[in-house]
Amino acid sequence: MATRSIGQLSPFNVVALTLGLAFLYLPIAILVIYSFNASRLVNVWGGWSTRWYAELMNDQAMLAAAGMSFRVAAVSATAATILGTLAALALSRGERFRGRTLFSGMLYAPLVMPEVITGLSLLLLFVAVQTERGFWTVTIAHTTLTMCFVAVVVQSRLGSIDRSLEEAAMDLGCPPAKAFLYVTLPIILPAVIAGWLLAFTLSLDDLVIASFTTGPGSSTLPIRIYSEVRLGVKPQINAICTLIVAAIAVVIVSASLIAKMSSIRGESAAPL
Repeated sequence: MATRSIGQLSPFNVVALTLGLAFLYLPIAILVIYSFNASRLVNVWGGWSTRWYAELMNDQAMLAAAGMSFRVAAVSATAATILGTLAALALSRGERFRGRTLFSGMLYAPLVMPEVITGLSLLLLFVAVQTERGFWTVTIAHTTLTMCFVAVVVQSRLGSIDRSLEEAAMDLGCPPAKAFLYVTLPIILPAVIAGWLLAFTLSLDDLVIASFTTGPGSSTLPIRIYSEVRLGVKPQINAICTLIVAAIAVVIVSASLIAKMSSIRGESAAPL
């Protein structure tokens, strides 16, 4: 009787779940639907059409901003993953080194620091060293922002693995660096990939820090969309947002299928 009552949803739970899902996904569904609106007015339905996707392909400024965002996200996520993994390794494997508290505080500061302060401080740094703002300044800023998130994800995984595996490899004559590459890294690889995806998403989404550190001719997609939305929502904005949502959905579904297939292979390979 208790098992049956737990498995059933009460009317209150159904209503709460429905409202929660509607709050999360109804705006996205409306955006996707109106990206196929034939009318130039985004709040007036004029029938189904794909004309705005064709218009988007001719909008060179929007495509250039999208390309800039994806390049920055890929480079900054890769750099943040490398640095964040090394930082997590130092914190989880070097509990007794001097300055550990200061190092961890400086590493995790962007987690609690407002993005306006981070963006302004980076802007003052680039101005002080007389660096021309553009692709690399935005990339450095996003690496600074996302490295701490990667470190949190990887450090949590490092804290849960059995250190005797690394010690056994080193007892057998494996150098520490080789033990990390051949023993530790394969174990924490899912966390490293998750950290990279999180850093990529945060970089792709960032508006505040990029607005401080970007320069002429190097606007990211969020900056481009924000500047155009202030003058009115163009149908092409709905189209490019729909394409991004579709790409993210494909990545999520693919990752889920790969994880499921890996789990099935692992179960089938396990000894009976």
